[in-house]
Amino acid sequence: MTQVWPGSAYPLGATYDGTGTNFAIFSEVAETVELCLFDDDGNEERIRLPEMDGYVWHAFLPGIHPGQKYGFRVHGPYDPARGHRCNPNKLLLDPYAKAVDGQIDWDQSVFGYDFKTKERNDDDSAPHMPKSVVVNPYFDWGVDRPPRTPYHKTVIYEAHVKGLTMTNPRLPEELRGTYAGIAHPATIEYLTELGITAIELMPVHQFVQDDTLQQKGLRNYWGYNTIGFFAPHNEYASNTTAGQHVQEFKGMVRALHEAGIEVILDVVYNHTAEGNHNGPTLSFKGIDNRTYYRLVEDDKQYYMDYTGTGNTLNVRTPQSLQLIMDSLRYWVTEMHVDGFRFDLASTLARELHAVDRLAAFFDLVHQDPIVSQVKLIAEPWDVGEGGYQVGNFPALWTEWNGKYRDTVRDFWRGEGDTVGEFASRITGSADLYQHSGRRPFASINFVTAHDGFTLRDLVSYNEKHNEANGEGNNDGESHNRSWNCGVEGPSDDHDVLACRARQQRNFIATLMLSQGVPMLLHGDELGRTQNGNNNGYCQDSELTWIDWDHIDEGLLEFTKKVTKLRTDHPTFRRRRFFHGRPIRRGQGDPVPDIDWLTPAGDQMADEDWDAGFAKSLAVYLNGHGIRSTDERGEEVVDDHFYMAFNASHQPIEFTVPSDDYAPTWTTVLDTAEMDEVEPVEIKPGGTVTVQGRAVIVLQGPAVEAGAQ
Repeated sequence: MTQVWPGSAYPLGATYDGTGTNFAIFSEVAETVELCLFDDDGNEERIRLPEMDGYVWHAFLPGIHPGQKYGFRVHGPYDPARGHRCNPNKLLLDPYAKAVDGQIDWDQSVFGYDFKTKERNDDDSAPHMPKSVVVNPYFDWGVDRPPRTPYHKTVIYEAHVKGLTMTNPRLPEELRGTYAGIAHPATIEYLTELGITAIELMPVHQFVQDDTLQQKGLRNYWGYNTIGFFAPHNEYASNTTAGQHVQEFKGMVRALHEAGIEVILDVVYNHTAEGNHNGPTLSFKGIDNRTYYRLVEDDKQYYMDYTGTGNTLNVRTPQSLQLIMDSLRYWVTEMHVDGFRFDLASTLARELHAVDRLAAFFDLVHQDPIVSQVKLIAEPWDVGEGGYQVGNFPALWTEWNGKYRDTVRDFWRGEGDTVGEFASRITGSADLYQHSGRRPFASINFVTAHDGFTLRDLVSYNEKHNEANGEGNNDGESHNRSWNCGVEGPSDDHDVLACRARQQRNFIATLMLSQGVPMLLHGDELGRTQNGNNNGYCQDSELTWIDWDHIDEGLLEFTKKVTKLRTDHPTFRRRRFFHGRPIRRGQGDPVPDIDWLTPAGDQMADEDWDAGFAKSLAVYLNGHGIRSTDERGEEVVDDHFYMAFNASHQPIEFTVPSDDYAPTWTTVLDTAEMDEVEPVEIKPGGTVTVQGRAVIVLQGPAVEAGAQ
């Protein structure tokens, strides 16, 4: 018989100390909790946890080592109308499990009710459930140090572990689609050459493969269906030994850090994979349903749903908040990750109903000495009333700027009355962030993300084409702000293809040269297509994986060049908002830190901003006063830049600024050109022709006198 000692109520979960393992689980509603140990043949030993302190049930088992599979059975009330769903016949995953072995096979027994009668179902679910795993917490991190890249120097690459690596011919086959595949030198070299400083991984917390999708021959590809907030998803591990995927994940982080690349996790704390009242009983639902989920007040058998997934985590209880904060701290301290992107973050700010920037969740994050020091990125919306909160998150937080995405798309597809907002978005969206004491880098700028068209599809399709998802093309966003350049889908028309190539360059140039933090969707720089599918959540196939055998080399080289331009020049990544006041005095009129100009070279007047038909403008960025250090550590002053944007279909001649702005100008970027741009010198007051739907960037040396 296994020895059982009292153990400790803290920390929660399974904690190995070198001699044995402490197990602890919270349940206020439980009458008894059983720890279930499983051997490799599935044989089960049940151990009643002998101690309970503050509703935490616990025990220490000497001799229980890493690799041990386990679960819990909770004896307590089963009364759905009152919000209680305990059933000891259901094996439950540990909410604090550091690793999970296996998958759900979706037998009737994993549900708490009978499909036909809707009465309580007492079938044993253990043979059909994945198991929690005790892990070895020890890992040789060597001299690992977080890169700590400042926000204004950050370039984010949103990527999927499998989609990024699955078909890469430079990776050994056994490493494709895995954490080890990302850690491979070929992947890291690619990211480094691209100029990436942070990889934002789509969900890697242990998630569930939905039964409804599997019945249609599909899979949960994106992973927004979490069941384990501490466990790296086991299907992404090349080493399938129970618990070893934790070591593999740590190895990936260590390798990325060695290359100076930060790791940001896309985390889903707003809901779990247990769904609504018709969903399975996998963990939280059977442990303490009322504590972990928001229930309908007047009928607690039903769940509040601000997420569109069936349930919402109850952030009004201390235990749910503790779960989230413990998870965040674990990923920072034990797994060494550098930040988080919070899916549907508005949900975490709902206390009674409305989104509240003073919510307890924000208070806990801000006072936490560990979590408050990493990158915190909000997806600032959910599906509930009042959920769209772009610009309203508190200090410390950055946000996916959905208004940037929409405005930049509208501008480049030729929509009228967009130049004013376009100007605001590419200069850091001061209207959204300055009022709360935040900086331009509070804006995470993006044109495309995993949810929606890829960049190539954005310029190739006017309509979504999601038939492969099996929902009659009714899923996914219908208003994409896309333009197909005249032909829907694939085309061999030279003019159409040239237009699409140019539009992709326009989007990437705009993204990389905007103030704020750019986020590039993986594969956009390679011309990745999903054949018009803008909701690839269920497509774990060649449709969503990067096709490394058919990449757009020209677009890749262009992306590298424009990213390097951003990296080399702090003028494009200011730490403060523009103020528009003069920062030097020269021979002519005062020159401000930024100046908006018409194609004729005049300063933009009110009537120019208000002209709904206007589709072009230019901006002067003063490099004076922006100081940095060169490779030798010597302080240097950045150059000036002039950018001319033309979203109309006709070429437009732009007059460049006078010598008060710069003594000369040189062309450094032209999206109308397929090949490398020849540097052409243009004298102050001269002209440059910007082709239809194109951007030209001119560089002027800093003026040597008069800097303040």
